[in-house]
Amino acid sequence: MSPHLRRIAAVPAALATVVGTVLLATPASAHGHAPSPSPDRLFVNVAGTAGGSAAGLTGQARADALTIAGQPYGTWITTGDAAKAAASARAVVKAAAKDGSVPLLVLYNIPFRDCAQYSAGGATSTAEYEAWIDAIAKAIGNDDAIVALEPDSLGIIPFNTDLNGNAEWCQPADANPATAVSDRYEQLTHAVKALKAHRNTKVYLDGTHSGWLGVGDITDRLTKADVAEADGFFLNASNYESQFRITEYSRWISQCLDLSTRVSWYQPSYCASQYYPATASDETTWHLTDEKYAADYEGAGITPDPAHMKRSIIDTSRNGQGSWTPPAGNGWPDAQVWCNPPDRGLGVLPTLATGDPLVDGFVWIKVPGESDGQCDRGTGSAVDPARGVADPAAGAWFADMARELVANAAQPIPAPTCTVKASTTQLRGVFVSAITVKNTGTKAVPTWQLRYAFDGTQRITGLRGGAAITQQGQYVTARGVGRDTTIRPGHSVTFGYVGVGTAPKTALYLLDGTRCAA
Repeated sequence: MSPHLRRIAAVPAALATVVGTVLLATPASAHGHAPSPSPDRLFVNVAGTAGGSAAGLTGQARADALTIAGQPYGTWITTGDAAKAAASARAVVKAAAKDGSVPLLVLYNIPFRDCAQYSAGGATSTAEYEAWIDAIAKAIGNDDAIVALEPDSLGIIPFNTDLNGNAEWCQPADANPATAVSDRYEQLTHAVKALKAHRNTKVYLDGTHSGWLGVGDITDRLTKADVAEADGFFLNASNYESQFRITEYSRWISQCLDLSTRVSWYQPSYCASQYYPATASDETTWHLTDEKYAADYEGAGITPDPAHMKRSIIDTSRNGQGSWTPPAGNGWPDAQVWCNPPDRGLGVLPTLATGDPLVDGFVWIKVPGESDGQCDRGTGSAVDPARGVADPAAGAWFADMARELVANAAQPIPAPTCTVKASTTQLRGVFVSAITVKNTGTKAVPTWQLRYAFDGTQRITGLRGGAAITQQGQYVTARGVGRDTTIRPGHSVTFGYVGVGTAPKTALYLLDGTRCAA
């Protein structure tokens, strides 16, 4: 059906006294204005997993989930079904375009994904993967999108040998040792080409993080994966490296790529890193690596120009307290410092205005609050000894961790300046909703827009008035009409509608992009 809702054809007698007169939805262009596109504003996905988790929670756990849900974070596309993956991507980019913001998509379906660990899965062949990518690229089209392409895909390559000639640990039985490495690079170069065929898609390749690969090693891999045709690389995905460490690492990779590209004799193996001349564990020595790059540029007779260098996006979703140091004498065979470490915090809030010429965005690639997996610290137990409980499966909501992340956040998270009260009545496969939005802030909200999402296939079929409403799949947008286009401080507006299906359990509402208390 058209995104502009039709007048309801008939109202059951049982609803007549509840619904009253059903009004025809008016196109949004007739009242107020649609938001102007903003390349600096990230999309808050009201149909994202944090808001969906909040709907099933109560008390502090619900409040924490909603605090996280109100921020922009990545929408992960993980299903191997190409048609479903494309539909998911299309729904998000279209909702973001309607909102005038830019979505972050995380594509995660590479063959031998995570080397059969906590997030095992992925496409079963190169051909299947490339068809999957092609479908998503077509679905994005010319809408704005930022793509973090395949977390861990360059950090974990089946049967890879590192820059120093050492065979790496990932050697899955189903992979062909003779072709696994070349297959991985073919998959990624195809993905970069297909996605970059659309002018408004920004693509970033896996750059690992500062506690993992050395700068030269990841630079070599990025080069083979065709970073020259991508916009850059992403760092710290689903990890906890501190802001200082990860931004230093980011700059060094940009410089290593630059020198390797512009200087004929320079190779990634020459690049300084967090391991040399710096000492990785001693940040007071990291200036030595800065000085080495300065000397290399001087020796090559060139200067770095950020305008022509590859840039990064950095995952700050959980690095507000930096990495975790396990307790001394823990006795665990493998501390798994990357897996649900306790007492971490949210990092820098998502933004595309970083003030750093080599960093395009501080983003939340990982959805903070989602578990890293059922961590056992190498003990083989069902219980995480660092927490004393069994952690949820990878990707499931972990209320205890969400509480820690919010409580230990590096930045204050703005308090809501609006409230939403929604009441819904369910009657014979039809529901009737009334929503009241109150401005609890100190400034008027002109030409207001309220965004939220249904949790299923519910469909609005008629209006009770008070707003113009459009629906696009799960996504619902209400805008003020007539005298109610502005909400003054302390004032409220109310609107209502009739829908088909089970009454939705919506927890997250955004007024002009800002979360409301519900």
